[in-house]
Amino acid sequence: MRVSYHAGYYADINEDHVFPMRKFEGLHDYLLEKGIVKPSEVIHPQEAGYNSLRTVHTPRYLDAIFNGNLERKEARRLGLPWSYSLARRSRLAVQGTINAGLMALQDGLAGNLAGGTHHAFPDNGEGFCVFNDVAVAIKMLKQSMWVKKVMVIDCDVHQGNGTAEIFKDDPDVFTFSIHGEKNFPFRKPPSSLDIGLPDKTGDEEYLTILSDTLTRILSEFQPDLVFYLGGIDPLETDRFGRLSLSLNGLEKREEVAIEAVTRKDIPLVLLLSGGYAPSVHETVIAHSKMFQVAKRLGW
Repeated sequence: MRVSYHAGYYADINEDHVFPMRKFEGLHDYLLEKGIVKPSEVIHPQEAGYNSLRTVHTPRYLDAIFNGNLERKEARRLGLPWSYSLARRSRLAVQGTINAGLMALQDGLAGNLAGGTHHAFPDNGEGFCVFNDVAVAIKMLKQSMWVKKVMVIDCDVHQGNGTAEIFKDDPDVFTFSIHGEKNFPFRKPPSSLDIGLPDKTGDEEYLTILSDTLTRILSEFQPDLVFYLGGIDPLETDRFGRLSLSLNGLEKREEVAIEAVTRKDIPLVLLLSGGYAPSVHETVIAHSKMFQVAKRLGW
């Protein structure tokens, strides 16, 4: 199972910041330590180029991120303090997702030990998301004729508003988001399919809805490639999630999602998206579940 990772996925944002920036290196080390991923399967991306990012983001916004020209209001909306290391890590993570898409098309399944930054819009970042890596990857793969139809399965607890907005007029990209209805973002541009769940939704209800929905939409849309955003913030222990999945329920969710896609022989990309467990260690353990499940299923 090949995965994208770079030590530059870490950016110095102050260790007290609520965003668990250490989770990327922590997950990388954990997957290697447990033998879930081999060192030879870790592919180090370069920084995504300007022309790649331009397929989604505006020149004005790219200049603001590249050169630190964000307005104060934009910086607050992004939620992360700007630095050159933040700009670099964001470009590395985008390329990591592009590479994971290509590797999935070759291998059947691949991952990025980052990515899933679904709140980024063409002209602004939001909710700790600088660039929309999934959108850029889809645009690049479609332009290069690697794929025609792509599906995004977004299981982050927060609706994928940026991705939904970017692909609202593209009938060849199906965006599916299952999220907390009363949670951020408060303005939710419609995805191809949105399922908003009430607070405290637990394992049984969540898994039934997800399984039934994936069976239906994968058969109806028949994508050439799927990007899976496996955010861990539906966990009951998450600081911002408001849903009530157990860790076992989260692991079962990964089984449902990965099996639903791969049993149809559709290439699959695994992405982290969000998660705010009580500690970085707990965050790493939760994020590792999708890769453990993929390994157990033979990838």
